[in-house]
Amino acid sequence: MNKPKTLREKTYQVIFGTDTPAGRNFDLLLICAILLSVFAIMLDSIEGPHLKYGAAFLAVEWFFTLLFTVEYATRLWCSPNPKAYARGFYGIVDLLTILPTYIALFFPSASLLLVVRLLRVLRIFRVLKLFQYMGETNVLMRSLLMARRKIFVFLFSISIIIVIFGSLMYVVEGPEYGFINIPTSIYWAVVTITTVGYGDITPHTNFGRIIASLAMLTGYAILAVPTGIISAELVSEMQKVKTHKRCKNCDSSGHDSDAVHCKYCGVELKL
Repeated sequence: MNKPKTLREKTYQVIFGTDTPAGRNFDLLLICAILLSVFAIMLDSIEGPHLKYGAAFLAVEWFFTLLFTVEYATRLWCSPNPKAYARGFYGIVDLLTILPTYIALFFPSASLLLVVRLLRVLRIFRVLKLFQYMGETNVLMRSLLMARRKIFVFLFSISIIIVIFGSLMYVVEGPEYGFINIPTSIYWAVVTITTVGYGDITPHTNFGRIIASLAMLTGYAILAVPTGIISAELVSEMQKVKTHKRCKNCDSSGHDSDAVHCKYCGVELKL
């Protein structure tokens, strides 16, 4: 492996690489900063700490925002392909972690409190930055992506079953027992089939209880379906990882087994 010569190459190895002590230490420090910033946001959402330490929380928020802004700018500067990074999943997440604080400057009015609150909640998405420091999450995300059509068919089938059960309960029970309309009955079917069972709406007739029992049994029966779909894709993806190389910079795959550099961005490949 060739040692980096320029400052840009050295910075890239520290920020994007994890095979050096400096790279590992950088990742650990950044993970701690992410967790601390999210913890501060959660505390600031509580009325008592917010009223007492609101100014301190604001200062902490700006500190982390500036820190992540410098990190994002540095990643753009040292990346061999800045556009690929900026348009990629992690680049978008990195940008979303710093934008809310700056956007909130333009909404100081109390009438726009809901917008400000939404922007503050969006900062929680900083935890998504943790994904890039756990290689296994890439395998899981690709498995979900590969299984998206099967999952869609599964959800579509379940939706049909839920509509059928809800409609039957509306006909059998009716408004007298809380099933005032079909959407409300469908809500009951969703709660029942997902085995949550709030109990705010319950059948009272014998025929309604039979339908409810069938819905509950159906819910237990279908739990294994999405698990099997995702597990099969996960096993398949893990087998691909063993034989195919994927670029950590642009997340491109399809490289030859003996490839040393990415054929899309030129970055050195590591398994």
